[in-house]
Amino acid sequence: MCGAPAARHPRTSLCRVRLLTWTFAAYLAAVGVVTLWPSPQSTAAPGWATATLDALQALGVPMTLAVLEASANVVMFLPFGVLGLPLLRGRVALRGGRPPGVLRAVGLVTLAAAALSTAIELAQNLLPGRVPTVQDVVLNTAGALLGALAAGAVAAVAARRVSR
Repeated sequence: MCGAPAARHPRTSLCRVRLLTWTFAAYLAAVGVVTLWPSPQSTAAPGWATATLDALQALGVPMTLAVLEASANVVMFLPFGVLGLPLLRGRVALRGGRPPGVLRAVGLVTLAAAALSTAIELAQNLLPGRVPTVQDVVLNTAGALLGALAAGAVAAVAARRVSR
């Protein structure tokens, strides 16, 4: 049954949507571990950050801890957009509905990422060693938006090729 196409959108298969669903679930679990694990070191830079800074400086790339942490927040949510956009459109297609247009799907996925990031930051209020910030919500949301825009661009190009 894995190759069964959707009624209205033959390029959407149950297998593809299942793979996206499981991949997205694994990604969300990883985000949960990274963002909600109590941090024993509330003031020191995490080990991964200092190791990355050392490696970048050895390569001659000037980088500060603040820029690295900001970049990490953007990069951490890129997969939310990349996976979320085709997952949203594929699930709607499998249910026999008309998938939202690319721009609408980008907006919906970005809003969902903003909601998740806000929930994470609120939960961090309860965790020892965690410091919730509005900046993290903005950067996470920006990462999801960039990922969704990239996935949307790929979807638009693919749709044009199919229509030709």
